[in-house]
Amino acid sequence: MQMGKRLKVGMITTFPPGKGSLNEYAYHFVRHMRTKEEVSEIIIFADDLNEGEGTYKNEPGNETECPLSVIPCWEFGRKRNSVRIMQAVKQAQPDVILYNMQFATFGGDRVSGALGLLSPALARLNGIPTIVLLHNIMETVDLQSAGFASNSIIEGVIRGFGNMFTRMILTADIVALTIPKYVEILTEKYEAENVVLAPHGSFEAEKPKPSFDLPEGPLQIMTFGKFGTYKKVEPLIEAVEMLEKDGSRPPLELVIAGTDSPNAKGYLEGVRNKYSHMENLRFTGYVLEEDVPVIFGDSAVVVFPYSSTTGSSGVLHQAGNYGKATVLPNIGDFAEVIMDEGYTGEFFKPEDAKSMSDAIGRVIDNPENREKIARQNYLASQGLPISEVVDWYIFHFQMLLEKQKSGQLAGV
Repeated sequence: MQMGKRLKVGMITTFPPGKGSLNEYAYHFVRHMRTKEEVSEIIIFADDLNEGEGTYKNEPGNETECPLSVIPCWEFGRKRNSVRIMQAVKQAQPDVILYNMQFATFGGDRVSGALGLLSPALARLNGIPTIVLLHNIMETVDLQSAGFASNSIIEGVIRGFGNMFTRMILTADIVALTIPKYVEILTEKYEAENVVLAPHGSFEAEKPKPSFDLPEGPLQIMTFGKFGTYKKVEPLIEAVEMLEKDGSRPPLELVIAGTDSPNAKGYLEGVRNKYSHMENLRFTGYVLEEDVPVIFGDSAVVVFPYSSTTGSSGVLHQAGNYGKATVLPNIGDFAEVIMDEGYTGEFFKPEDAKSMSDAIGRVIDNPENREKIARQNYLASQGLPISEVVDWYIFHFQMLLEKQKSGQLAGV
């Protein structure tokens, strides 16, 4: 689908070995974009690494992949992120920019998070064709559950400012959303004409079909994510304790994979201390990309102990990629993804340990049901490989550059 000059693509995102939200999506997206003949170079404008996270690696191109460079130029929670990003962008001079972001990408507090959302508007002011891939929208986020508001008054104030910053995001040339409901909301509420539905994509299209058999040893019940706000593991731990008391099941192991939410520092350490008596409870900490297949492959079921949702779930797509049965609440964005993309699972009432225990039991006590759910999730995840999603973005970048060349693309 070659069309015009090869693209020098800039991408503002978290990126491994950084541990920020959406880094896995960026990793797989960039991995496939590097193989596209339409792309001459990719520059990641990433967040600064914390101590112990390692270093970013610049990778030269070869016959099958274009060069990749990483420029650390912003820091989670800092107020000057938009300014720092634009300084780096001006120096690197990409042809086009893609933001891989959500509302809390740039900060867990209200001020730094909001100011970071000005960055796409600054890019447009500087005449750079810009697409924002927005993984959630303010209108569907439970701000109190997510740790951004302590009461309804503060929530109302935040939503007021959220409307203003949403309008700033909408100054981008294109705002891509992965859930149809999001497109409807922004189109109707803000009368936006540049909002489009973009597929999420399957991370591992080239991966061999998974085995639906389980490894020997304890049945692993796994949850994966950043915990402490609307993702709390206490109900899941209590649910597993209920399953163990039955006495008729094989040994169980609960694996909590991931880290604290930025808005809940120290949460998992507190949980670890509270449930130190549980011998079959394991905390993995941050899971490196190369270890993700193992953590999913060893699992009998993947559980989503969420009280609310904040966007299309990358973990749900990963569970599908690895052919895993899921236990999840049929709420919010999960309900949208299940309806639109064909995922399934056993469902429970949010924050209800007994309901969760029953749902997990319906999976681990019935191998046929487990495999049926796992196969359906795998098929759902294979709907569109991320390599084709990358083609979608490249096509739209080329169209924007053509419009810019003909004078149809103006700044903010």
